[in-house]
Amino acid sequence: MTGRPGKKPGRLRIAGDPELPGGFHGYLVEFLDWTAARQFSSMTVKARRIEVGYFIDWCEERSIRRPDEVTRAILERYRQHVFVYRRKTDGAPLSFTTQGKRLISVRAFFQWMARQHHLLYNPASELELPRQQQRLPRHILSVAEVEQVINACDTTDALGLRDRAMLETLYSTGMRRSELTSLRVDDVDLNRGTVFVRQGKGGKDRVVPIGERACRWVEKYLFHVRPELVDVDDDGALFLARHGEGMQPKQLSVIVRNAIGRANLERFADVHPNAACHLLRHACATHMLENGADIRYIQALLGHADLSTTEVYTRVSIAQLKAVHDKTHPARMPGRGATHASVEDSEPIDVAQTLLRALRDNDDDADGVAADAPQARR
Repeated sequence: MTGRPGKKPGRLRIAGDPELPGGFHGYLVEFLDWTAARQFSSMTVKARRIEVGYFIDWCEERSIRRPDEVTRAILERYRQHVFVYRRKTDGAPLSFTTQGKRLISVRAFFQWMARQHHLLYNPASELELPRQQQRLPRHILSVAEVEQVINACDTTDALGLRDRAMLETLYSTGMRRSELTSLRVDDVDLNRGTVFVRQGKGGKDRVVPIGERACRWVEKYLFHVRPELVDVDDDGALFLARHGEGMQPKQLSVIVRNAIGRANLERFADVHPNAACHLLRHACATHMLENGADIRYIQALLGHADLSTTEVYTRVSIAQLKAVHDKTHPARMPGRGATHASVEDSEPIDVAQTLLRALRDNDDDADGVAADAPQARR
């Protein structure tokens, strides 16, 4: 999606011809303003601008330049186009999650058009979305591997100590990368061991615990590193980049990915930088579940609105299922009991029911990660 001639450099492009009365451009501008006024996050507004923009570009290539020219048949053709589309970089198809996101934004746009009486009817009212795959996280760090990654930070260097504090915080709290980079100094209460997460996913605030070890590293960073990095105009951001500005999500991703590389974990060699932070989030939830944490507490920690999103970790965590299997499956070695955990201690009936329910039922923001180029460490 390239800019049009005559546009000011650096200005975000909104698809469509701004000179065409009744064209896509004017309605998309109005739709984005309406979305922002409804207090959707800036990320949602940006995603809708881009995803509806893909649809408008596709339409204009076929001489469809106005929303009232779009029919249900045209939308079905676009849905098929999204399905067969192949990325120019590697020739791979779009994931079903990415396909769904593109169609959801288009459906929301036409729903708004109809409700605002810009159209007599909504041509996208019966647009079907791809059936989402229930996929497990591809990479799960073990406890030992997490320690390797965290210990890969050179704490004799100021930036290395900062990186250690950030990785410890990610693993201890399970927060998203955008939530960590949005933290302010007064959001962390080291005495109480809590972190206030402002405007997490869905615009929701929450308070989460942070472990004692992570608190100690954050404390070292606050007293020994942050004063060296802070600029004259201190805006209060907790974690700072090299030149005193607030850490950005892409920078954090590259830092975590580099730490994984230094840990020499071969099975994680192909992890995209934008997915690296999510490895520590997955590890936090999985390790807590394996150590007996109730899934509802993990839901609160991760900030999931729906318990079904958290239940993916019951499928990732295999330790308790193996304990039940060792205890109850008839084909086991004579005289051997549970080898991985005490089934009595872990309430086997409840665990089994939770696991089986999760397996019957059909996560979060790591599939469909944008293939942005990695940024250099700052």
